[in-house]
Amino acid sequence: MIKVMSCFRGDLNFCPECGNILPVPGLQDAITCPRCSFNIPVREFLGQVIKSSVTFNPLDQSSSTVESEEDAELKGPVIDRKCSRCNKEGMVYHTRQMRSADEGQTVFFTCIHCRYQEKEDS
Repeated sequence: MIKVMSCFRGDLNFCPECGNILPVPGLQDAITCPRCSFNIPVREFLGQVIKSSVTFNPLDQSSSTVESEEDAELKGPVIDRKCSRCNKEGMVYHTRQMRSADEGQTVFFTCIHCRYQEKEDS
């Protein structure tokens, strides 16, 4: 069943019945919502201007996020765990799925003082 009237009004980019994004008007006399089949006459779009813009991040800003591999291993939450090499408290950890999905994750610990790494299978 094709609907021709809606009791809602909103942005012409969206279907007034279901809120789905409408396709761009073409050669047809009406635009049909791909989700609910609601029809909007193309004359509703007369006088509307479609604008789009693309904004790129500055090149120098994106290059500052690249860090050395040494600094990357010290990112993450710090926990109260004693390093087995230097016996100081404070290790950073991260997890990774190393085995099949039905097995636990592997937890990697890095000492914030001497950068010694340990791993623990859970």
